[in-house]
Amino acid sequence: MADPPPPRAAGDSPQRRDLLTLPKAHLHLHFTGSMRHATLLELAARDGITLPDALVEDWPPRLSAADEKGWFRFQRLYDVARSVLRTPDDVRRLVREAAEDDHADGGRWLEIQVDPSGYAARFGGVTAFTDLVLDAVADASRSVGIGIAVIVAANRTRHPLDARTLARLAAQYAGRGVVGFGLSNDERRGRTADFAPAFRIAERAGLLLAPHGGELLGPESVRVCLDELHADRLGHGVRVAEDPALLARVVDQGVVLELCPVSNVALGVYSDLTSVPLPELMSAGARIALGADDPLLFGSRLAAQYSTMRAAHELTDEQLAGLARSSIEASRADDATRAGLLAEVDRWWETIPS
Repeated sequence: MADPPPPRAAGDSPQRRDLLTLPKAHLHLHFTGSMRHATLLELAARDGITLPDALVEDWPPRLSAADEKGWFRFQRLYDVARSVLRTPDDVRRLVREAAEDDHADGGRWLEIQVDPSGYAARFGGVTAFTDLVLDAVADASRSVGIGIAVIVAANRTRHPLDARTLARLAAQYAGRGVVGFGLSNDERRGRTADFAPAFRIAERAGLLLAPHGGELLGPESVRVCLDELHADRLGHGVRVAEDPALLARVVDQGVVLELCPVSNVALGVYSDLTSVPLPELMSAGARIALGADDPLLFGSRLAAQYSTMRAAHELTDEQLAGLARSSIEASRADDATRAGLLAEVDRWWETIPS
């Protein structure tokens, strides 16, 4: 990184740089969860779909995943939101608007996570839907001016054989827009180790391995993701802070933590934003990429993750630039794209606010 700006004279009040102009990569964004709230309302009205109050006047909903009932409510809202996607144009709109929102937040590279099996019945099967998403991604990338790739994610509440099917699908599209394979939904459901065969398929195809772990469950879930799934990145992974030895292993192996602070608090993992252990993870040398998870349900997009962590932990602009750099370095963007984005981060840091 470039040398820090010269110190200000005593008594000067430093101006903080604009986080909307800080170039960053977004590595943890779910497909339906990326939808704009206004788009949800419009599509539901178009087709006469009655939305629950939590997605209308009480939006964003009050959520908690402290128990299975709380997670069921969260999942039910997500499923209702997914139901408004009825046509290929709806899918294209969702992807384009997600790209536009990220770009407005300083996002320059996006890896959006999708489980094609959740949309297959309405869009002609998992292969047809994947083709549609990749076509929409290519169009949005050109029109918005942001790099976009896809992570195919299995659902851990479904049978591990379904995950193998999706892993083979992801492998077929490796190098053609799909860059990774993940595992999402409630960490407390199923046995993580049962999904190892699916991850071996993805690993042989050279895909990034990015399962969820270490949010609803503690450090042990992180250990299983490392041992059994060979995770390159961890969706969340925040609770590894509770086990210093395991955190040291994560740091040594260069495993990236996709932290989503606002959703951690919304789901009751932490009581407030100041309790999210970002400073401890940074001090330990962890590689961290901040993400928005599901803005539709949590009401907070990419730049807000940076601004809330800046406020909660009094992060300096240098630390925020470091987080942006880490997100870019952890992405599956090509070398030239990463180098260009890292240079943009340096320019952001070199520009002294007036």
